[in-house]
Amino acid sequence: MSVKVAINGYGTIGKRVADAVRRQPDMTLVGVAKRRPNYEALHAAHLGYPIFIAGDGKKADFDAAGLRTAGTSRDMIALADVVVDASPDKTGRENAALYQAAKVKAIFQGGEKADVAEVSFNALANYSRAKGKERVRVVSCNTTGLARAAAVLTPRWGIESWEATIVRRAADPAETGRGPINGIVPVFTLPSHHGPDVKTIFPDLSIRTAAVVVPTTLMHVHVNRVRLRRPPRDKDEVIDVFRQTPRFHVFEAWEGVDGTPQVMEYARDRGVGRNDMMENALWANGIELVERDVFFFQAIHQESIVVPENIDAIRAMFDLAPDGPSSIAMTDKALKIEGASLP
Repeated sequence: MSVKVAINGYGTIGKRVADAVRRQPDMTLVGVAKRRPNYEALHAAHLGYPIFIAGDGKKADFDAAGLRTAGTSRDMIALADVVVDASPDKTGRENAALYQAAKVKAIFQGGEKADVAEVSFNALANYSRAKGKERVRVVSCNTTGLARAAAVLTPRWGIESWEATIVRRAADPAETGRGPINGIVPVFTLPSHHGPDVKTIFPDLSIRTAAVVVPTTLMHVHVNRVRLRRPPRDKDEVIDVFRQTPRFHVFEAWEGVDGTPQVMEYARDRGVGRNDMMENALWANGIELVERDVFFFQAIHQESIVVPENIDAIRAMFDLAPDGPSSIAMTDKALKIEGASLP
C-alpha cells in the first residue's frame, strides 16, 4: 500500500515533510499547497512537486511568476489519503473542516491546540495511540525533544519530577522581522506552555518548564534536571541509554562540539537533507548524575526535528508498520538519520 500524502503549507516544516514523504517506500506525494509564489514555490517546481493554490491565493500571481499550478488546495485534498497541515499557526484549525468534509485524514503541527486532534503524537513515546486515528497532532519542536527524552527515562528509571529551562531561538533563519537582536527576553508565562504540552503525551509526568528567548536562529537548548524514582548505576549508564536510542546523538568531548554552532556544522558536513539535525543533540560531558538527579543539556533543531515524527504519524494512522520501532527504523533509513535501532 502506498499512502497518498498532500502537504498544505510549504514553508519551514512543509517543505521538509514533502522531501521526507518522497523518500518513503510506502508513501506518494500528490502535491503541495502555497498561498503565494516565492522562492520556496519555485524550488518546489524545480523538484517536480505539483503546486496547488492555498487559501486566498490567486492563480494570476502564480502565472505572473511563471509557476504552473495544478488547481486549488481543495483539488489537492481530493487526491489525498492524508493531509499534513503545515500552514501557519492557528490556520490548521480553520483547515480542519476542509479535511473532514473531504473525508481525508489529517496531521496537524504543534502550533495548534491539542484539541484539534484525537491524539498528540511522538513516535518514541506513544506510536500505538495514533493507530487508525483520523486526526493526529505532531507536537512542537521543543515538546518533541522533551517527549523523546521522557520516553527514554520513564520506562527505565521512572521520573519523580522534572524541571527544564528552554533557551529558545528568537527566529528561524529566514525570519528577518523577528527579534530580539540584542537581548535575552524572559517568557513571563510561568510555567511555560512546554510542560503542559508534554503532558498531552505523558499525562502523569510531573514536569515544570520555563523559557527565555535569545538572539540566535540556530537551535533551542534545554537545561534539564530530572529526579528519577530509581537511581541508575552511574552516569555512564545514562549516557549509554541515550546513545543507544534512535533519534538521539551524543557528542563526545573530544569531538570539540562546544555548542549549537558546531552541532549545525556537523549537520552540514554529514549532508542529511537541507543540512538538518533531526535528532536530539546531547553532549556526553553535559550529562551528570547526582544521586537520583540526572542533569543534561540537549539541543533541538527547530526546523527539522518534527519531520520524522510526521512520517511515523502517517504510518501509525494507516497501520503501515507493526509498531513504533519498526516505523522509526524505516523512516530513519529513508532519511539517512544516523543512530541506534530499537530492539
